[in-house]
Amino acid sequence: MKRVALLIETSRTYGRELLHGVRRYVTEHGPWSIFAEIRDLESKPPAWLRAWDGDGILTRTVSQAMIDAVKSVGVPTIELRSTKLLHKFPFVGINNTDLGKICAEYLLERGYQHFGVYELTTEHFFVERSRSFASSIKNAGFVCHAFRQSSNREKPMVWEKQQRLLVDWLKQLPKPIGILACTDQLGFWLLDACARAEIAVPEQVAVLGVENDETLCSMSNPPLSSARLGGERVGYEAAALLDRWMDGGLAPKKKTLLSPIGIETRRSTDIVAAADPLLGQALRIIRDRACEGLRVDDLLREVPLSRSSLERGFRDLLGRSPNMEIHRVKLQRVRELLAISDLTLDEIAARTAFSHKHYLASCFRKAFDITPGTFRKQSRGSTQ
Repeated sequence: MKRVALLIETSRTYGRELLHGVRRYVTEHGPWSIFAEIRDLESKPPAWLRAWDGDGILTRTVSQAMIDAVKSVGVPTIELRSTKLLHKFPFVGINNTDLGKICAEYLLERGYQHFGVYELTTEHFFVERSRSFASSIKNAGFVCHAFRQSSNREKPMVWEKQQRLLVDWLKQLPKPIGILACTDQLGFWLLDACARAEIAVPEQVAVLGVENDETLCSMSNPPLSSARLGGERVGYEAAALLDRWMDGGLAPKKKTLLSPIGIETRRSTDIVAAADPLLGQALRIIRDRACEGLRVDDLLREVPLSRSSLERGFRDLLGRSPNMEIHRVKLQRVRELLAISDLTLDEIAARTAFSHKHYLASCFRKAFDITPGTFRKQSRGSTQ
Protein backbone atom coordinates (compact mmCIF):
# COMPACT_ATOMS: atom_id res chain seq x y z
CA MET A 1 0.00 0.00 0.00
CA LYS A 2 1.42 3.39 -1.03
CA ARG A 3 2.01 5.80 1.83
CA VAL A 4 1.18 9.41 0.96
CA ALA A 5 1.33 12.55 3.09
CA LEU A 6 -1.21 15.32 2.41
CA LEU A 7 0.25 18.59 3.71
CA ILE A 8 -2.85 20.57 2.73
CA GLU A 9 -4.74 23.05 4.87
CA THR A 10 -8.20 22.18 6.15
CA SER A 11 -8.94 25.76 7.27
CA ARG A 12 -10.02 26.97 3.81
CA THR A 13 -12.70 25.72 1.46
CA TYR A 14 -10.20 25.33 -1.39
CA GLY A 15 -7.94 23.09 0.70
CA ARG A 16 -10.87 20.93 1.73
CA GLU A 17 -11.93 20.66 -1.94
CA LEU A 18 -8.41 19.46 -2.81
CA LEU A 19 -8.67 16.77 -0.14
CA HIS A 20 -12.06 15.67 -1.47
CA GLY A 21 -10.50 15.31 -4.92
CA VAL A 22 -7.66 13.18 -3.58
CA ARG A 23 -10.13 11.06 -1.64
CA ARG A 24 -12.19 10.48 -4.79
CA TYR A 25 -9.09 9.38 -6.72
CA VAL A 26 -7.98 7.01 -3.96
CA THR A 27 -11.48 5.53 -3.74
CA GLU A 28 -11.35 4.76 -7.46
CA HIS A 29 -7.68 3.70 -7.75
CA GLY A 30 -6.32 3.00 -4.26
CA PRO A 31 -5.95 2.01 -1.59
CA TRP A 32 -3.37 4.39 -0.15
CA SER A 33 -2.24 4.83 3.42
CA ILE A 34 -2.82 8.55 3.87
CA PHE A 35 -1.48 10.97 6.44
CA ALA A 36 -3.73 14.00 6.88
CA GLU A 37 -4.38 16.32 9.81
CA ILE A 38 -6.19 19.52 10.75
CA ARG A 39 -3.91 22.20 9.31
CA ASP A 40 -3.70 25.89 8.56
CA LEU A 41 -2.02 27.12 5.39
CA GLU A 42 0.91 28.36 7.51
CA SER A 43 1.21 25.28 9.75
CA LYS A 44 4.74 23.99 10.33
CA PRO A 45 6.00 20.72 8.81
CA PRO A 46 5.09 17.69 10.98
CA ALA A 47 7.96 16.73 13.26
CA TRP A 48 7.95 13.12 12.00
CA LEU A 49 8.42 14.17 8.38
CA ARG A 50 12.24 14.36 8.56
CA ALA A 51 12.49 10.62 9.35
CA TRP A 52 9.54 9.43 7.23
CA ASP A 53 10.10 6.75 4.59
CA GLY A 54 6.84 7.13 2.67
CA ASP A 55 6.18 7.09 -1.07
CA GLY A 56 4.79 10.50 -2.04
CA ILE A 57 3.66 13.94 -0.90
CA LEU A 58 1.00 16.41 -1.99
CA THR A 59 1.72 19.79 -0.44
CA ARG A 60 0.53 23.41 -0.27
CA THR A 61 3.62 25.44 0.60
CA VAL A 62 3.97 28.96 1.99
CA SER A 63 7.39 28.85 3.67
CA GLN A 64 10.95 27.93 2.79
CA ALA A 65 11.01 25.77 5.93
CA MET A 66 8.23 23.61 4.48
CA ILE A 67 9.98 23.34 1.12
CA ASP A 68 13.24 22.31 2.78
CA ALA A 69 11.48 19.75 4.99
CA VAL A 70 9.58 18.19 2.09
CA LYS A 71 12.62 18.22 -0.19
CA SER A 72 14.70 16.38 2.41
CA VAL A 73 12.31 13.40 2.36
CA GLY A 74 13.33 12.71 -1.25
CA VAL A 75 10.07 11.21 -2.50
CA PRO A 76 7.83 12.21 -5.45
CA THR A 77 6.21 15.50 -4.46
CA ILE A 78 3.61 17.65 -6.20
CA GLU A 79 3.02 21.27 -5.22
CA LEU A 80 -0.57 22.54 -5.17
CA ARG A 81 0.15 26.18 -4.45
CA SER A 82 2.05 28.38 -6.89
CA THR A 83 4.69 30.30 -4.97
CA LYS A 84 7.62 32.65 -5.40
CA LEU A 85 9.70 30.33 -3.23
CA LEU A 86 12.35 28.34 -5.06
CA HIS A 87 11.72 24.63 -5.58
CA LYS A 88 11.54 22.13 -8.44
CA PHE A 89 8.31 20.34 -7.49
CA PRO A 90 5.80 19.84 -10.34
CA PHE A 91 2.78 22.13 -9.94
CA VAL A 92 -0.93 21.43 -10.39
CA GLY A 93 -3.37 24.30 -9.99
CA ILE A 94 -5.68 26.88 -11.52
CA ASN A 95 -5.09 28.82 -14.73
CA ASN A 96 -5.25 32.37 -13.37
CA THR A 97 -5.19 33.96 -16.82
CA ASP A 98 -8.45 32.15 -17.57
CA LEU A 99 -9.74 33.15 -14.16
CA GLY A 100 -9.19 36.86 -14.76
CA LYS A 101 -10.97 36.66 -18.11
CA ILE A 102 -13.95 34.81 -16.65
CA CYS A 103 -14.33 37.40 -13.87
CA ALA A 104 -14.14 40.25 -16.38
CA GLU A 105 -16.72 38.62 -18.66
CA TYR A 106 -19.02 38.08 -15.69
CA LEU A 107 -19.06 41.79 -14.75
CA LEU A 108 -19.17 42.94 -18.38
CA GLU A 109 -22.21 40.76 -18.99
CA ARG A 110 -24.00 42.59 -16.20
CA GLY A 111 -23.76 45.83 -18.13
CA TYR A 112 -21.12 47.66 -16.07
CA GLN A 113 -19.09 50.35 -17.79
CA HIS A 114 -16.83 51.17 -14.82
CA PHE A 115 -14.49 48.59 -13.29
CA GLY A 116 -11.94 48.19 -10.54
CA VAL A 117 -9.62 45.57 -9.09
CA TYR A 118 -8.44 45.19 -5.48
CA GLU A 119 -4.93 43.86 -6.11
CA LEU A 120 -2.59 41.64 -4.12
CA THR A 121 1.04 41.12 -5.17
CA THR A 122 2.30 38.60 -2.60
CA GLU A 123 2.34 35.78 -5.17
CA HIS A 124 2.66 35.52 -8.95
CA PHE A 125 -0.79 33.98 -9.32
CA PHE A 126 -2.45 37.01 -7.68
CA VAL A 127 -0.64 39.26 -10.16
CA GLU A 128 -1.66 37.05 -13.11
CA ARG A 129 -5.25 37.13 -11.88
CA SER A 130 -5.50 40.92 -11.63
CA ARG A 131 -3.53 41.60 -14.84
CA SER A 132 -5.74 39.25 -16.84
CA PHE A 133 -8.85 40.92 -15.44
CA ALA A 134 -7.59 44.44 -16.16
CA SER A 135 -6.43 43.45 -19.65
CA SER A 136 -9.82 41.92 -20.47
CA ILE A 137 -11.58 45.08 -19.29
CA LYS A 138 -9.23 47.22 -21.40
CA ASN A 139 -9.79 45.02 -24.46
CA ALA A 140 -13.53 45.56 -24.04
CA GLY A 141 -12.93 49.33 -24.30
CA PHE A 142 -13.15 50.31 -20.63
CA VAL A 143 -10.83 51.61 -17.89
CA CYS A 144 -9.97 49.49 -14.85
CA HIS A 145 -9.19 51.36 -11.61
CA ALA A 146 -6.85 49.63 -9.14
CA PHE A 147 -6.25 49.57 -5.39
CA ARG A 148 -3.21 47.62 -4.22
CA GLN A 149 -3.07 45.99 -0.81
CA SER A 150 -0.27 47.68 1.11
CA SER A 151 2.82 46.20 2.79
CA ASN A 152 3.07 43.40 0.21
CA ARG A 153 0.95 41.13 2.40
CA GLU A 154 -2.67 40.08 2.48
CA LYS A 155 -3.25 40.76 6.16
CA PRO A 156 -3.20 44.48 7.05
CA MET A 157 -0.63 45.91 9.44
CA VAL A 158 -3.27 48.27 10.86
CA TRP A 159 -6.88 47.24 10.20
CA GLU A 160 -8.52 50.65 10.69
CA LYS A 161 -5.98 52.41 8.49
CA GLN A 162 -6.58 49.92 5.69
CA GLN A 163 -10.34 50.42 5.89
CA ARG A 164 -9.99 54.21 5.78
CA LEU A 165 -7.86 53.93 2.63
CA LEU A 166 -10.43 51.63 1.05
CA VAL A 167 -13.26 54.01 1.91
CA ASP A 168 -11.38 56.93 0.34
CA TRP A 169 -10.76 54.89 -2.82
CA LEU A 170 -14.36 53.77 -3.10
CA LYS A 171 -15.74 57.28 -2.69
CA GLN A 172 -13.76 58.67 -5.63
CA LEU A 173 -14.63 55.87 -8.08
CA PRO A 174 -17.22 56.38 -10.86
CA LYS A 175 -20.43 54.43 -10.26
CA PRO A 176 -22.06 52.03 -10.75
CA ILE A 177 -18.89 49.96 -10.80
CA GLY A 178 -17.96 46.28 -10.73
CA ILE A 179 -14.86 45.41 -8.69
CA LEU A 180 -12.83 42.19 -8.59
CA ALA A 181 -11.23 41.46 -5.23
CA CYS A 182 -8.34 39.06 -5.86
CA THR A 183 -9.30 36.90 -2.85
CA ASP A 184 -12.45 36.39 -0.82
CA GLN A 185 -10.61 37.89 2.16
CA LEU A 186 -10.07 41.13 0.25
CA GLY A 187 -13.69 41.00 -0.90
CA PHE A 188 -14.86 40.65 2.69
CA TRP A 189 -12.90 43.76 3.70
CA LEU A 190 -14.06 45.66 0.63
CA LEU A 191 -17.71 45.05 1.50
CA ASP A 192 -17.03 46.31 5.02
CA ALA A 193 -15.53 49.48 3.53
CA CYS A 194 -18.64 49.92 1.36
CA ALA A 195 -20.79 49.76 4.49
CA ARG A 196 -18.60 52.32 6.26
CA ALA A 197 -18.83 54.63 3.26
CA GLU A 198 -22.62 54.10 3.05
CA ILE A 199 -22.27 52.87 -0.53
CA ALA A 200 -25.08 50.56 -1.67
CA VAL A 201 -24.05 47.05 -2.70
CA PRO A 202 -24.65 45.94 -5.41
CA GLU A 203 -26.57 48.98 -6.68
CA GLN A 204 -23.53 51.30 -6.69
CA VAL A 205 -20.65 48.86 -6.18
CA ALA A 206 -20.72 45.17 -7.14
CA VAL A 207 -17.99 43.08 -5.47
CA LEU A 208 -16.70 39.75 -6.80
CA GLY A 209 -14.25 37.62 -4.83
CA VAL A 210 -12.16 34.56 -5.70
CA GLU A 211 -12.09 31.05 -4.18
CA ASN A 212 -15.71 30.78 -3.00
CA ASP A 213 -14.71 30.28 0.63
CA GLU A 214 -17.88 29.24 2.44
CA THR A 215 -17.16 31.07 5.69
CA LEU A 216 -16.08 34.42 4.26
CA CYS A 217 -18.72 34.51 1.52
CA SER A 218 -21.59 33.74 3.91
CA MET A 219 -20.35 36.08 6.67
CA SER A 220 -19.98 39.04 4.31
CA ASN A 221 -22.72 41.66 4.31
CA PRO A 222 -24.19 41.22 1.76
CA PRO A 223 -23.06 37.66 0.95
CA LEU A 224 -20.10 37.73 -1.43
CA SER A 225 -20.24 36.43 -5.01
CA SER A 226 -17.08 34.52 -5.82
CA ALA A 227 -15.22 32.62 -8.54
CA ARG A 228 -15.30 28.85 -8.03
CA LEU A 229 -11.83 27.44 -8.58
CA GLY A 230 -12.77 23.76 -8.65
CA GLY A 231 -10.35 22.39 -6.08
CA GLU A 232 -11.76 18.88 -6.24
CA ARG A 233 -10.70 18.56 -9.90
CA VAL A 234 -7.21 19.87 -9.00
CA GLY A 235 -6.87 17.38 -6.14
CA TYR A 236 -7.99 14.48 -8.34
CA GLU A 237 -5.57 15.38 -11.15
CA ALA A 238 -2.67 15.88 -8.71
CA ALA A 239 -3.32 12.50 -7.11
CA ALA A 240 -3.38 10.85 -10.55
CA LEU A 241 -0.04 12.42 -11.53
CA LEU A 242 1.53 11.46 -8.20
CA ASP A 243 0.27 7.89 -8.53
CA ARG A 244 1.88 7.47 -11.96
CA TRP A 245 5.12 8.99 -10.65
CA MET A 246 5.19 6.65 -7.63
CA ASP A 247 4.67 3.73 -10.02
CA GLY A 248 7.98 4.58 -11.69
CA GLY A 249 6.81 7.02 -14.32
CA LEU A 250 8.62 10.23 -15.16
CA ALA A 251 8.08 13.33 -13.04
CA PRO A 252 5.76 15.86 -14.71
CA LYS A 253 7.97 18.51 -16.36
CA LYS A 254 5.40 21.24 -16.92
CA LYS A 255 2.73 23.01 -14.93
CA THR A 256 -0.69 21.42 -15.07
CA LEU A 257 -3.29 24.19 -15.20
CA LEU A 258 -7.04 23.71 -14.98
CA SER A 259 -9.67 26.29 -15.85
CA PRO A 260 -11.89 27.54 -13.01
CA ILE A 261 -15.49 26.33 -12.94
CA GLY A 262 -17.33 29.66 -13.00
CA ILE A 263 -18.97 32.17 -10.66
CA GLU A 264 -21.18 31.57 -7.63
CA THR A 265 -23.57 34.53 -7.67
CA ARG A 266 -24.66 35.94 -4.33
CA ARG A 267 -26.13 39.28 -3.37
CA SER A 268 -22.92 41.32 -3.78
CA THR A 269 -23.29 41.18 -7.59
CA ASP A 270 -26.91 40.10 -8.01
CA ILE A 271 -27.99 43.06 -10.10
CA VAL A 272 -27.68 44.24 -13.67
CA ALA A 273 -26.17 47.70 -14.11
CA ALA A 274 -28.99 49.03 -16.28
CA ALA A 275 -30.22 52.57 -15.84
CA ASP A 276 -33.63 51.44 -17.12
CA PRO A 277 -35.22 49.13 -14.49
CA LEU A 278 -37.28 47.38 -17.19
CA LEU A 279 -34.12 46.39 -19.04
CA GLY A 280 -32.69 45.17 -15.76
CA GLN A 281 -35.82 43.08 -15.22
CA ALA A 282 -35.52 41.59 -18.70
CA LEU A 283 -31.86 40.68 -18.14
CA ARG A 284 -32.63 39.01 -14.82
CA ILE A 285 -35.36 36.93 -16.46
CA ILE A 286 -32.92 35.82 -19.16
CA ARG A 287 -30.27 34.82 -16.63
CA ASP A 288 -32.82 32.87 -14.59
CA ARG A 289 -34.73 31.16 -17.38
CA ALA A 290 -32.73 31.10 -20.63
CA CYS A 291 -32.06 27.39 -20.24
CA GLU A 292 -35.79 26.69 -19.83
CA GLY A 293 -36.47 27.56 -23.47
CA LEU A 294 -37.17 31.26 -22.92
CA ARG A 295 -38.02 33.26 -26.07
CA VAL A 296 -38.19 36.98 -26.77
CA ASP A 297 -42.00 36.74 -26.96
CA ASP A 298 -41.99 35.40 -23.40
CA LEU A 299 -39.96 38.43 -22.29
CA LEU A 300 -42.38 40.83 -23.93
CA ARG A 301 -45.31 39.23 -22.10
CA GLU A 302 -43.62 39.91 -18.72
CA VAL A 303 -41.77 43.19 -19.31
CA PRO A 304 -43.94 46.17 -20.38
CA LEU A 305 -41.76 47.26 -23.30
CA SER A 306 -42.36 47.25 -27.03
CA ARG A 307 -40.24 44.92 -29.13
CA SER A 308 -38.41 47.86 -30.70
CA SER A 309 -37.66 49.43 -27.28
CA LEU A 310 -36.42 46.11 -25.94
CA GLU A 311 -34.19 45.52 -28.96
CA ARG A 312 -32.82 49.07 -28.91
CA GLY A 313 -32.21 48.99 -25.15
CA PHE A 314 -30.28 45.70 -25.32
CA ARG A 315 -28.11 46.87 -28.19
CA ASP A 316 -27.33 50.16 -26.43
CA LEU A 317 -26.51 48.38 -23.13
CA LEU A 318 -24.84 45.16 -24.28
CA GLY A 319 -24.20 45.57 -27.99
CA ARG A 320 -26.39 42.57 -28.83
CA SER A 321 -30.07 41.68 -29.22
CA PRO A 322 -32.26 40.00 -26.58
CA ASN A 323 -32.21 36.78 -28.62
CA MET A 324 -28.41 36.88 -28.81
CA GLU A 325 -28.27 37.38 -25.04
CA ILE A 326 -30.52 34.35 -24.44
CA HIS A 327 -28.26 32.31 -26.74
CA ARG A 328 -25.12 33.53 -24.96
CA VAL A 329 -26.44 32.66 -21.49
CA LYS A 330 -27.35 29.15 -22.69
CA LEU A 331 -23.86 28.61 -24.10
CA GLN A 332 -22.24 29.80 -20.86
CA ARG A 333 -24.27 27.17 -19.01
CA VAL A 334 -23.11 24.57 -21.52
CA ARG A 335 -19.50 25.53 -20.75
CA GLU A 336 -20.10 25.10 -17.04
CA LEU A 337 -21.77 21.70 -17.43
CA LEU A 338 -18.95 20.48 -19.67
CA ALA A 339 -16.39 21.53 -17.06
CA ILE A 340 -18.03 20.21 -13.90
CA SER A 341 -20.12 17.21 -14.97
CA ASP A 342 -19.91 13.98 -16.92
CA LEU A 343 -23.26 14.57 -18.63
CA THR A 344 -23.41 13.53 -22.28
CA LEU A 345 -23.87 16.17 -24.95
CA ASP A 346 -27.45 14.92 -25.44
CA GLU A 347 -28.15 15.47 -21.73
CA ILE A 348 -26.53 18.91 -21.76
CA ALA A 349 -28.56 19.91 -24.82
CA ALA A 350 -31.76 18.89 -23.02
CA ARG A 351 -30.80 20.90 -19.91
CA THR A 352 -29.98 24.05 -21.88
CA ALA A 353 -32.90 24.13 -24.32
CA PHE A 354 -30.95 23.23 -27.45
CA SER A 355 -32.98 21.16 -29.92
CA HIS A 356 -30.29 18.47 -30.30
CA LYS A 357 -26.62 17.85 -29.60
CA HIS A 358 -25.47 18.49 -33.16
CA TYR A 359 -26.95 21.99 -33.16
CA LEU A 360 -25.45 22.63 -29.72
CA ALA A 361 -22.00 21.48 -30.91
CA SER A 362 -22.22 23.72 -33.98
CA CYS A 363 -23.22 26.77 -31.91
CA PHE A 364 -20.53 26.06 -29.32
CA ARG A 365 -17.77 25.82 -31.91
CA LYS A 366 -18.94 28.99 -33.63
CA ALA A 367 -18.99 30.91 -30.35
CA PHE A 368 -15.76 29.64 -28.77
CA ASP A 369 -13.73 28.30 -31.74
CA ILE A 370 -13.39 24.92 -30.03
CA THR A 371 -15.45 21.72 -29.97
CA PRO A 372 -17.34 20.76 -26.78
CA GLY A 373 -15.23 17.62 -26.45
CA THR A 374 -11.93 19.46 -26.71
CA PHE A 375 -13.15 22.11 -24.28
CA ARG A 376 -14.13 19.42 -21.77
CA LYS A 377 -10.67 17.83 -21.98
CA GLN A 378 -8.92 21.19 -21.58
CA SER A 379 -11.10 22.19 -18.63
CA ARG A 380 -10.16 18.97 -16.83
CA GLY A 381 -6.43 19.66 -17.13
CA SER A 382 -3.95 21.29 -19.47
CA THR A 383 -0.18 21.61 -19.24
CA GLN A 384 1.97 24.70 -19.72
